[in-house]
Parts: sequence; C-alpha cells; structure tokens
Amino acid sequence: MSRPKITVVGAGNVGATCAHWAAARELGDVVLVDIVEGMPQGKALDLMQARPIFGFNTEVIGANDYTPIKDSQVVIITAGIPRKPGMSREDLINTNKNIMSTVTREVMAQAPDAFLIVVANPLDAMCYVAKKVSGLPRERVMGMAGILDTARYRCFIAMELGVAVEEIQAMVMGGHGDDMVPVVSATNISGVPLTDLLAPERIAALVERTRKGGGEIVALLKTGSAYYAPAAAAVQMAEAILKDQKRLVPVSAYLAGEYGLHDLYFGVPVILGGGGVEKILTLKLTKEEEAMLQKSAAAVAKTRDDLKM
Repeated sequence: MSRPKITVVGAGNVGATCAHWAAARELGDVVLVDIVEGMPQGKALDLMQARPIFGFNTEVIGANDYTPIKDSQVVIITAGIPRKPGMSREDLINTNKNIMSTVTREVMAQAPDAFLIVVANPLDAMCYVAKKVSGLPRERVMGMAGILDTARYRCFIAMELGVAVEEIQAMVMGGHGDDMVPVVSATNISGVPLTDLLAPERIAALVERTRKGGGEIVALLKTGSAYYAPAAAAVQMAEAILKDQKRLVPVSAYLAGEYGLHDLYFGVPVILGGGGVEKILTLKLTKEEEAMLQKSAAAVAKTRDDLKM
C-alpha cells in the first residue's frame, strides 16, 4: 500500500517548513517544487538526512518541474512574491495572480484529483484565482488563514492568562488582514467564557494584537515574514483531509450565500475532512461581530474585484 503524496509548491521558508512538518508527522511522501534550481532538491535532501535522527520514514524529494507531483492527494501552494518597498497593492495582486494561475494549471495537469490548500497572499484573492483556473468544486479549493489567526489569538490568550493552549477554544473569521474578526462571544477556556476571566480592555488589546499578528513578526524579523506557524496551520489542514478527521476549523472557503456573501473566498468555520470542506457552519454572532464581518467582507470583495476575473 503506497503512502499518500503531498506536494508543496514553493520551497521558501513557508514551503520548506510545510515539507518539514508534513514529513516529520509522517502524513505521506512529500514533493517540494520550486523554480529555483537546486533549492528544493537541497532542502529535500537535508530533510531526508534528518530522518534517521527523528525516526520518520517518509520520502522527501525536490523538483523544478511538476512531473513528480503526479497523483498527489493534497497540494499546498505557497508560491508568490511578498510585497516589496515601492510596490503598489495592484502590482502585487497582478504578479501573484499570474503566478497562482500558472501553478494551478501545472498542478491540475498532474494531479487533477488533488485538494488545493492556498497559502499565498493576498490569501482570499489567491484562493479565488485557484478556484477559477482549476474549475474545481469549492470543497476542494481552500485557503489557510483562519487556523493561523486563531492560533495567534489562542497563543496571546494563553500568555495573558497563564493557561495551557489546549484549553482555549476560539475562532477567528473574516478576511486574512487587519479586518479579521476574532469572535470573542465564541471564545472560552475549557468552557469558561473569556469575558468572565479578562476585562474588556484586555480582550480588546488581545484582539488588536491578533489582527496585527503577522505585522508584529515582520517588524521583528525585518527581512521576511512568519513561517513556522503558517506552515503548521497548512499542514493541520492537510492532515484533516488525509485522515478524514472532521475538524471544526476556520478556513477561507468559497461562499455562495452563507453569511449573506456570494462568489467570495472568506474565513468561516467549516468541517474539514476527507471530502475537503464538507460543511460551512453559520455562527450566531453578536451585532458588533456581524458588523465587523461585513466590513471585512467589503475589503475582501474589493480585492476580488481588482483581479478582474
């Protein structure tokens, strides 16, 4: 019986770390693809040499073309360029739209039955490109953002309260950006509402820190952005699909009327399992949360319109 095959497109920090987590968790054999000659091969060989130390037996191979990804079950797409100084938002969107279109076509040619997990930014817009170009049903094209944003939120709550991260149930919805919506009404620590444990101004500060979570890391690193947690989040999604775990997690999913939104990729709670996005759940939100969600949706819709697809 052959192992599942997971492809990671883009062998930069996020992609290489995805390959690392996926291989170490023995989710399947990993193919790391990048256009830079030697880089995916070198990182794959380095990971292979870690196998005797940590005792995992999955194969990791690097490639500059898409032939080795044939019949992959899950494809994580991290390819894209970060915004550079002096670059307009439109320039970034158009450059990454072209990269995402090319990658999606290459992936579909080799692995037409794959589930696509998009990690490239601007996240919700890039999911939209992948869906349009692939022609896949919405169950099979999704974006990684909500799990990362929720992990940041949970991490900050744990640090604030001095409690174990596992005890914290939380949900961050909306677009992946400054308008994301940490759902305070759905946040609890082993069933105890967050509002019972923290003053409103402390909660507001944690919500704000969550929204700026990526920016905080960029400011500290000075060159580059976060990659350990984003990669871990993408791999959790791959694991939920490959193991049919039926996880209730927030992902960027294609909405066709849910939350009053149409033809839009947006962060919402879903059941993620062997069928991909098996169900989109509609949360009961407070009036304030609902207003924030609509504001976030407007920002995401503008970026979608900028794609002109």
